[in-house]
Amino acid sequence: MLKQSLQYKLLQKLSPQQIQLMKLIQLPTQAFEERLKQEIEENPALDVGKDESDSYDEDLSNEYDDTGTEKIDTEDINIDEYLSDDEIPSYKTQANNYSSDDEEKNVPYAAGTSFHQSLKNQLNTYSLDEEEQAIAEFLVGSIDDSGYIRREIIDLVDDLAFTANIFTTEEKVIAVLKKAVHTLDPIGVGARDLKECLIIQLKSKQNNKIRSLTIDILEDAFDHFVKKHYKKLLEKFSISEDELKAVNTEISKLNPKPGSSYAGNNKIAEQIVPDFSIKITDGELDLTLNSRNAPELHVSREYNNMLKGYQESKTKSKSQKDAVFFIKQKLDAAKWFIDAIKQRQQTLLITMNTIMHYQYEYFLTGDERKLKPMILKDIADKINMDVSTVSRVANSKYVSTPYGTKLIKEFFSESMKNDQGEDVSTKEIKKILETVIAEEDKKKPLTDDKLSKILKEKGYPIARRTVAKYREQLDLPVARLRKEI
Repeated sequence: MLKQSLQYKLLQKLSPQQIQLMKLIQLPTQAFEERLKQEIEENPALDVGKDESDSYDEDLSNEYDDTGTEKIDTEDINIDEYLSDDEIPSYKTQANNYSSDDEEKNVPYAAGTSFHQSLKNQLNTYSLDEEEQAIAEFLVGSIDDSGYIRREIIDLVDDLAFTANIFTTEEKVIAVLKKAVHTLDPIGVGARDLKECLIIQLKSKQNNKIRSLTIDILEDAFDHFVKKHYKKLLEKFSISEDELKAVNTEISKLNPKPGSSYAGNNKIAEQIVPDFSIKITDGELDLTLNSRNAPELHVSREYNNMLKGYQESKTKSKSQKDAVFFIKQKLDAAKWFIDAIKQRQQTLLITMNTIMHYQYEYFLTGDERKLKPMILKDIADKINMDVSTVSRVANSKYVSTPYGTKLIKEFFSESMKNDQGEDVSTKEIKKILETVIAEEDKKKPLTDDKLSKILKEKGYPIARRTVAKYREQLDLPVARLRKEI
C-alpha cells in the first residue's frame, strides 16, 4: 500500500504537458514528423512555414465578465507570446545545430504487394480445382513472416473444417502443399522446418553430383550435419573432405528464411533516418541535428485577427465570448507545442553533444576499443537531467558517423577492471573476443575456457562463464559449431 501511495505521489508531480514533452523527446525523426503533422491538422492556430507578416498587436488586454457566465480574461493573452516578427524561429538561429536541407536524402517507404498477397497472386496461375484452390490459399495464409508453416497438418485440417467449412484429409493437404505451395516464389516458402526448406530449394535447381549428395545428407543425416559431426558424415557417405566442403558451400548458398528476404513483406521496410550527424572537420568533431526535427512553426495570423476583432468590438455577445475562449485554448496549445519543440531540440542536442565528447576518441577513430565505459547516469549527471530523459534519447535515436549509422544506446556499456586496475568498457572486451574468434584456426576452434585464458593474457581477467555470456551476446556459436572442415 505504501509503495502504491509513493508511486501515486511521484506520478502526480508530472503534469500532462511534461508527460507530452517526454513523449516528444522519445520520438525519432520519422515518428516526430508524423506527430507534427497530426498537431497541425488538429490545431488550426498552428501554422507551418515562415511567418512574413509585417507586424502584430502587442497587447490584447480587454476582458469581459457577465453575471452567470464564465469569466474569460484576455489579459492572459499576450500576442507576443504566440507571434513573432522574426521570419525564422529563435531556436533555429543557433549555428552548427542543424544539418543542411541540401544534404538530406529522403528515402521513401518500401512499397508494393505484401508477401502473402504476392503468394496468393501466384496461386491464380495454377491449374487447381475449387477445393485445391481453397486449401492452397488457406496454407498460404498460415505461412509466417520467415516463410514457414509452423503448425501441424492435422491442426490445419481441423481449422479448414471449422473456419472455412472445407472437410478434407491430411493426405490431401500435404498433396496441395507439395503441388502448389512449395513451388511458389521465393522457393522454400511453405516448408514445415529448416530441413524441408533447404531440400525444396535444392530440388528446384538443376541436379548434379554435389547437389544430389547434399540432398542425401540432409535427408538421411540432417542432425549430424547441423551438429557438425563431420567425421561421421565422411564415414557414413564414404566421401572425401573436398566433397564435404562442396556440400557445405552448396548449403551456404541457400536461404534459411525465404519469407524474410521478400522486399514486399507484411512489415513495410523503413529506411532509418539518422537523427544526428557527426562529421570530422579539420580534425574536430562536428555535430548536427537533422533539420527535419526543427520545423518552422508560428501561431496563425488569422487567429490574431480574430482576437483583434474581439478587442475592437463594442458589444460582446455570448457567441463572441465562447469564440474567444476557444481561440485562447488553441493559442495556448500552439504556444506550448512550439515551446515543447524548442525544448526537444535543446534536449537532443545537449544530450548527444555530451555523449559525443564523452566518447570523443571513438568518434575520431571508429575504433570500438576506444569506447569508454559509459552508463546513462554518467551523461545525466553531466547535463543535470534525469536518467529517464537520457534513456529516451539513447534508446530511440540514430546518429550518422563516418563509420556508419549507429543506434545511440550502442555507445553505452558497463565497465570492468583490467589487470592494471583500470576501468575498461565491456564493449572493448567483446571486440577483442570477436577478433580472437575471427582469427582462430577453424579446424580447431577455441573453447570458452581457452578464450578466457587468452583474454587473461591480454590483460582482461574474466571467467569462462563471462566469456560464454559475451560470446552469446555477440551471436557467436560454441566452438564445436564454429568448426570447419
